[in-house]
Amino acid sequence: MLDLYFGDAARICYQNMDETYLQFHESHAKRVFDFVFATIGLILLSPLFLFCVLVAKLQSPGPIFYRAQRVGRGGQLFEMYKFRTMVVNADSLGLNLTTFRDTRITPIGRFLRGTKLDELPNLINVIKGDMSLIGPRPETPVYVQHYTEHQKQVLRVRPGMTGPAQILNRNEEEKLKGQVQPEQYYITELMPKKLAIDLQYIETQSFASDLLWLAKTFLAIIFPYKGDNS
Repeated sequence: MLDLYFGDAARICYQNMDETYLQFHESHAKRVFDFVFATIGLILLSPLFLFCVLVAKLQSPGPIFYRAQRVGRGGQLFEMYKFRTMVVNADSLGLNLTTFRDTRITPIGRFLRGTKLDELPNLINVIKGDMSLIGPRPETPVYVQHYTEHQKQVLRVRPGMTGPAQILNRNEEEKLKGQVQPEQYYITELMPKKLAIDLQYIETQSFASDLLWLAKTFLAIIFPYKGDNS
């Protein structure tokens, strides 16, 4: 009986160690994948990056980059880099959300947002290790405080530049159209749906699925969403 007990205990311990090693190996492989592809992407897209720097500077007085505070893996705060698409001090002029035809967005900013070029600086975050290429989109602290314990599981992984929730909700601003309380609608309706998609991604994530979502991202940029099917 004693041998049986220690045999079962040893087997359980071994299984736990094996699962931990597998998770570490997968996490390490994903980090290498992110770093390599983000570095290559930043180099290849450097002319486009420079173009965005110039137009972001020309749009209106103010900084080229927008540094947004976001919640990353393990609940750690980090600064997410984007090209500025709004007027200076836009955060103090309205909601944390970008609503339909938000008046804070500059004309050039609308172009950068429509083509997703404003998110190119996210590649810097990926190289630094703040973000992944594919994963849950990072949220602001003000919205993360509304997460349930189950929803907080998305904070187990690095947030992503793109991913299932981002692609499937790329018309988010239109979904907020006509809402009397857009922020409340986002917290109670849109955000839970996005988090459910993110949680499903985390449970089923693989190298192949990440490549698939990268391909879908490129297709979504080339063939942008039109219309409102909310």
